[in-house]
Amino acid sequence: MNAWLVHARLRLRLRLLGALREAASHWRTSLQLRVVFTSLIVGLLAVAVLGGYLTSRIRDGLVNERISRVLEESARGARLAQGTFDSATLSTSSAVQQILYDVPRDLQSRGSGHPEVFLFRSPSQLPAVLVNDTATNAERVAVIGPKIRAAVQADSGQHWQPVAIPGVAGQSPGVVVGSAVTIPAWGTYELYYLYDLSPEQSSLYLIQRTLGGGAIGLVALLGFLTWLVTRQAVQPVRSAARVAERLADGLLDERMVVHGQDEMATLARSFNAMAESLQDQIRRMESLSRMQRRFVSDVSHELRTPLTTIRMAGEVIYASRGGFDPAVARSAELLTTQIDRFEALLADLLEISRFDAGAAVLDAEEHDVRDVVTRAIDQATPLAESRQVWLSVTFPEERCAADIDPRRIERVLRNLLVNAIDHAAEGTPVEIVVAVDRTSVGLRVRDHGTGMTQDEAAHVFDRFWRADPARSRSRGGTGLGLAISLEDAHLHGGWLHAWGEPGNGASFRLTLPRRAGIVLSASPLPLVPETFGPVPHQDEAASRQMDPAGLPDFDHLEAR
Repeated sequence: MNAWLVHARLRLRLRLLGALREAASHWRTSLQLRVVFTSLIVGLLAVAVLGGYLTSRIRDGLVNERISRVLEESARGARLAQGTFDSATLSTSSAVQQILYDVPRDLQSRGSGHPEVFLFRSPSQLPAVLVNDTATNAERVAVIGPKIRAAVQADSGQHWQPVAIPGVAGQSPGVVVGSAVTIPAWGTYELYYLYDLSPEQSSLYLIQRTLGGGAIGLVALLGFLTWLVTRQAVQPVRSAARVAERLADGLLDERMVVHGQDEMATLARSFNAMAESLQDQIRRMESLSRMQRRFVSDVSHELRTPLTTIRMAGEVIYASRGGFDPAVARSAELLTTQIDRFEALLADLLEISRFDAGAAVLDAEEHDVRDVVTRAIDQATPLAESRQVWLSVTFPEERCAADIDPRRIERVLRNLLVNAIDHAAEGTPVEIVVAVDRTSVGLRVRDHGTGMTQDEAAHVFDRFWRADPARSRSRGGTGLGLAISLEDAHLHGGWLHAWGEPGNGASFRLTLPRRAGIVLSASPLPLVPETFGPVPHQDEAASRQMDPAGLPDFDHLEAR
């Protein structure tokens, strides 16, 4: 039973938290809700202040007017009672008792609202013969408190005091007015009027209910008007946002609906004009981009035939360089080297043109990534030996099977290795680490060379980009290797990230899904080598572009 209660409370708490989160999200995302809510709060405060002020003024007016009439009426009754006592011949106590009985009832019948009337003997002037006090309602004698009696006994003027009158339905407000009267030869008596203010209280309650109902209606009307006005203002903005989102998704024919000639209509027309201008510019840029891609592809294909002829002639000259003088022999060697670079550049241009045209095809099969890495290392070993750089390889013991195109992955690794060897310091290692987890395979290539800054790491995959164009290198690349490597990684549904630190080398990490269709969420390898330490501080722009592994995501850069 206790477990069931705990579970029920937990579910209730989770539902409340979910409702609060949903309300907070709606509050943050809805300008109309914030405006209407603010208007309602301000309206409620204004109505509350105004209602309190009006109620106070009406209450004071009703009470003061009633008190004024009560004082005037009680003063007139006191004068009438005193005249009755002065004109009466009171020789016996029974005659005094009778007049004391008749006068209060006569005064009650004359008073508005039939107030209760009391006649008390003044304690300081008791007559020789005792006469009983009289009252029109003996049950309410206790309402006449000692405070007002003391005031009446001390001063012959008129005195009044608010009191609470007990009743069947509870206490009701009232007022007691007292004054002294004199019965000739019998001494001083205290005359009290007790007025019930329930009618005034009922009137005040009616006014308050009327004001409250009017306030609720006014606030509701204010909320509705605010909602209506804000809706007229926000609806075009929402429409513009929806159209802008569709334009961003590539639906360039989307336009806002124009109604009328007001400011919102002007906004819609201006927005539509901007959309048409953007559509026209995008179409021109797309046409220019297609022409450029076609030009690069056509030129690359057209260059293959003369390049083949040049290579054949160059090979003949290179093979005969032994019979040339040293200057001509050196020229033959340079010619062969530059033909190799030209051929590599042409191959890269053709590959980039395939990616741009969307014609790149992935021939994926299950392969052990360790075998692909081994072949890439074998190809890069002669270059490493010539640069006096040694290669350090770390493989996991388990099989690293993944659905990959081995030719493309081998090209990626070859580009990363050549780049690392080219930038590594002499006598330092280039570290290749392979790791695997349940969903992905990670490969990291780390050098200990000059390194690069975070800004350079953000541009390292750009086409033809070099950190220092004036810096000479022993080997000249095409400037497209890393850009092609990034496209190959994307074609596999993978990631390719870069990190560097000036003076501490650079690190490139390739992450591939083990099966086609898997969406990567993390990498089995950290981008920053463990021997280096934590990731250095990144600026705000980089922090917004983090992959789930906590490092800058360069997947967005190529799409610029």
